[in-house]
Amino acid sequence: MKDKELEKQIDELLTRGVNEVIDKENLKKRLLNGEKLRIKLGIDPTSSNIHLGRAVSLLKLRDFQQLGHQIVLIIGDFTGVIGDTSDKESERPMLEQEAVNKNLETYLDQAGKLLDMSKVETHKNSEWLGKLTYNEISEQADIFSLAEFIARDNIKKRLDKGTRISLRELLYPLMQGYDSVMLKADLELGGTDQRFNLLAGREMQKKYKQHPQDVMMVNLIEGTDGRKMSSSWGNTINLMDDANSMFGKMMSMGDELIVKYFIHCTRVAMEEIVEIEKQMKEDALNPRDAKLRLAGEITEIYHGEELARTAREYFINTFSKKEIPTDILELIIEGEMKLTEVLVKSGNASSMGEARRKIEQGGVSIEDEKYLDPQFLVTKELDGKVLKIGKMGFVRIVFGI
Repeated sequence: MKDKELEKQIDELLTRGVNEVIDKENLKKRLLNGEKLRIKLGIDPTSSNIHLGRAVSLLKLRDFQQLGHQIVLIIGDFTGVIGDTSDKESERPMLEQEAVNKNLETYLDQAGKLLDMSKVETHKNSEWLGKLTYNEISEQADIFSLAEFIARDNIKKRLDKGTRISLRELLYPLMQGYDSVMLKADLELGGTDQRFNLLAGREMQKKYKQHPQDVMMVNLIEGTDGRKMSSSWGNTINLMDDANSMFGKMMSMGDELIVKYFIHCTRVAMEEIVEIEKQMKEDALNPRDAKLRLAGEITEIYHGEELARTAREYFINTFSKKEIPTDILELIIEGEMKLTEVLVKSGNASSMGEARRKIEQGGVSIEDEKYLDPQFLVTKELDGKVLKIGKMGFVRIVFGI
């Protein structure tokens, strides 16, 4: 690769979808010099799905991998139990180890939709965090002051409101920082909400006589309801969503997010994205057409060109032409079942909580009649009826003998 081409590629790598890089000049110099860097990303399995918000960092890892760098992916089976509250305005409860273990079962497969996993170094951080003694934890905690912790925006807000903050929450940055020590990371990726934790890795490495890692913070993206994409809110577009659901969710996004999603969730050339934005501002391009292109690009990344094309046709027929598809999934029910259970069993909700939210928000209907009660019992009277979830989900209710 020619020097100018490499420099252009690295410049985009360090800026596209990126909010901040520390230390940017150092990182750029090492990349241009051809050093093979150890690049770290940690993901806590607090839900069973990796969503597009997390995939922003995974896409960035793929960019680094294509340049020949060593990707190190940590599945936080230990930190997932403890819980990170970097992006929360209330205390995140501790999770059961069994729930975390179940959630992480498909994480490597999901990451493999973007990364060549045969070249990725993977770890669970219980490998080392579960072995630390109180003495070692105390030495690590001595690096940071309480004032530094409570100066974080979300922690300060909770203190001002009188909301409880547990001492457990103070330990999470130490754990994430120690991960960097154990892996001898050269660069760590994370969202802007992870700033304190990412910088903790630098300080922790200094204590252990290592060169401090550089840090890259990517922007956070909004979910289907306009708030930050979060599994807690059920506003996610998941890597495991089927092609039709993924395409449909993308089409439900606000027009104001089109350009942001092109930048962060695709690898369409930046020059082309600038032109798309220009044409929409000049009313030369209908945002709906831009969104069709966007939904196709994203769906193709995770499902391939053929399924993306089929999903586009499915969307146009079911939404634009308001037709009910002929190939509807039939859900066989042996007896009475709550509406929330029907949504989960049919795959239209990943949990009872998400199913309840969809129902209460008016997203579930049967024969064009909305059902707002999550406790509603689906009985034989609805045998053969079509249940519609959101704009794109359909299931035909069939009662068994």
